[in-house]
Amino acid sequence: MAILNQTYGIQFPFKQSLEGNYLRLTKEVSDEVRTNLLHLILTRKGSRYYLPDFGTRIYEFIFEPMDGPTFDAIKSDIQTAVEKYIPNLILNDISIKPYTDDDKSPVGELNIEDQDSTYETFDIFRTAGEGVDEYTAKVRIDYSIKNSTFENRDFIIINI
Repeated sequence: MAILNQTYGIQFPFKQSLEGNYLRLTKEVSDEVRTNLLHLILTRKGSRYYLPDFGTRIYEFIFEPMDGPTFDAIKSDIQTAVEKYIPNLILNDISIKPYTDDDKSPVGELNIEDQDSTYETFDIFRTAGEGVDEYTAKVRIDYSIKNSTFENRDFIIINI
């Protein structure tokens, strides 16, 4: 028997809405897992009182040199957080490369600082502002969701 109007949680990131729909609910398990992954990665480690190790240190890497050791530290930090807090998620690949002008595309891109309600799906999340391209890296996380019957695959891209 199918359950109608079942929701799993609040969709993250929050977005502005002229209709007052600031807190949209997730209706699919895959959307909830994606929301949980974004919430985990974009939460500063140490910002939750009773879970001080929840989150990542991704904001600490914003103005670090974009080289191998920095990329390895970002990968390690994301893998450790996901293994601990989202055990049903399989990280297939985390690829990090320096951000280039070719990576700029207004479709599907969300600047965390000024969110626009015209986008329905978000593929790229930006934590750094404009004019800092030489310090910016593109983090692509390919993942699969463990399920008893099916396996869902998806990815997110975060520009830091």
